[in-house]
Amino acid sequence: MKTASWRSFLALWPDAAARAALSEYALRWGRPDAARRYGESDWHVTLQFLGALPQDRLAELRAGLAVGFEPFEISLDRAELWHRGLAVLTCAQVPPALQRLHQALVQALLALGLQPETRDYLPHLTLARSANGALLPPQPPAISWMVRGYALVRSTGDARWRYDLLQQYPSDPCPV
Repeated sequence: MKTASWRSFLALWPDAAARAALSEYALRWGRPDAARRYGESDWHVTLQFLGALPQDRLAELRAGLAVGFEPFEISLDRAELWHRGLAVLTCAQVPPALQRLHQALVQALLALGLQPETRDYLPHLTLARSANGALLPPQPPAISWMVRGYALVRSTGDARWRYDLLQQYPSDPCPV
């Protein structure tokens, strides 16, 4: 009998003020008609893509993916067009606390017997897909927010409601 699974990832979600700034910035892009813009509720910065995970490991994963970290500010200050028409916002400088959180999650995944991504970590937020030929706004973005938590998320496969938050992980109240 095959075990049910779901595609999942760990991510940072922008707060309401950052989502509003993202929305305003996204409107300034000259997008081709074929571009598929992500909805505001879908915007996130992936920490680790986990792939298909068996549903019967959910309790173990919820506990095992909890790592302590200090709150930090993330600034999305570069707009780029990537391969396959991805319109993204990235960080000119990755905050050291984000690098430490990413590395702690790599260790947590290994402890759970999961394979973390091996490519270099480049935090980004996808605004649209199929955006080949999009025109970047003349002014770079200046969107930031304080990260006080991350989430374990399941992809639904439904464009109307792309993601379900399975677990939220707050930062340490008093980092050491």
